[in-house]
Amino acid sequence: MDIEARIRRRRRRDGQPRLVEDYESLSPVSHVDEPADRGPVLERLLDQLDPVFDGRLPPNVYLSGPPGSGKSAVVTALFTHLERLPSESRAVIHTSTRAQTPTSPAFVYVDARETASEFAFYHAILDELVEESVPEHGIGTSTLRSRLHDLLDGSRSGVVVAVDHVDEAGSLAETELVDLFAGLPSTVSWLAIGRVDPAESRLTEYTATAIEVEPYNRQMLVDVLMTRASAGLAQQALDHGIARDIADWADGNAHDALAVLFDATDRANTAGRTQLTEADVSAAIESMPRPCVSLGVVLALPANRQAVLRELVDLDEGDRESVTATTAAIAGSSRVDLSAATVKRFLYEMAEDGVVERVQSERPDGQGRPPSRVVPRFPPAVFRRLYDLRSG
Repeated sequence: MDIEARIRRRRRRDGQPRLVEDYESLSPVSHVDEPADRGPVLERLLDQLDPVFDGRLPPNVYLSGPPGSGKSAVVTALFTHLERLPSESRAVIHTSTRAQTPTSPAFVYVDARETASEFAFYHAILDELVEESVPEHGIGTSTLRSRLHDLLDGSRSGVVVAVDHVDEAGSLAETELVDLFAGLPSTVSWLAIGRVDPAESRLTEYTATAIEVEPYNRQMLVDVLMTRASAGLAQQALDHGIARDIADWADGNAHDALAVLFDATDRANTAGRTQLTEADVSAAIESMPRPCVSLGVVLALPANRQAVLRELVDLDEGDRESVTATTAAIAGSSRVDLSAATVKRFLYEMAEDGVVERVQSERPDGQGRPPSRVVPRFPPAVFRRLYDLRSG
């Protein structure tokens, strides 16, 4: 029960009802403190992490499951709560000269989408463990690794590192992850989160346990949608029947279900309605690519690539007839400070990573090789709104 959210929904500064109370609560890339209907997975993770409550390192664990099955939501929520343990039970390592030894391991969450290089990976871990800010420039990878050794070699309890989105396009591969951890002291254990089946994953060679997460069933997904709606929308804005329709379409994928909810909400809000309609949901579903790339992948891209995609989703049909036309339109925008050659390179690279797709256009006369156009593989309206909200 979120009492603060319930009170916030009833407050009206202008006396007029409104649909959206908090877009972030509806976002498919945000996670809540208490993920809905993932208790069994949480219990299995706690079983594996149980040694930390006695001040010992747990064994390595591999958590796997299909996209949108709640893996990230469970792990981020669990690690957030573990970080909140009372100081007498667990003390975070702040400096290598700290006199007090932690009584149980520290916890660090790393997103492999954002830390795909050796430098970024070690930097992310060190930055979480020390109180001072770790510089991003003027320091080498070997220095970061040495500082981690100085910090952890003498640690009695060590650190547990969760690495999310392993072995996705543009993130750390399984073999790379194993090599990176091999460069760290033995006072580090890890929890890897990925989509590869444990029977086919190389990570299971280095873990004591593999935990598989099943897709959400329909009722679980309805609960997820209603929970998010209760935090982000006005009362009775989402009908239970509409939530069931979204869950049926999403087929167990919470990311896709939340993307539809977010898009439908934005359409209803733009139209000045205080409730979502079936037409809003139908239009949102129609705009969803299948299969759909996670918006987390898109929002983890460098800022200049995101800027290119932001222009892409606003182009009209004429500017999407070919890669050349799309490149010229994006490079000509006053909001993109990139050359046409750089824009085209970005588009080709993002097509290789699956963020966008090159689709062959049709020639009316049927003569010659038809040009290819660039099509987003992510929900364009949801990305547009999230990008604009984050850009202020």
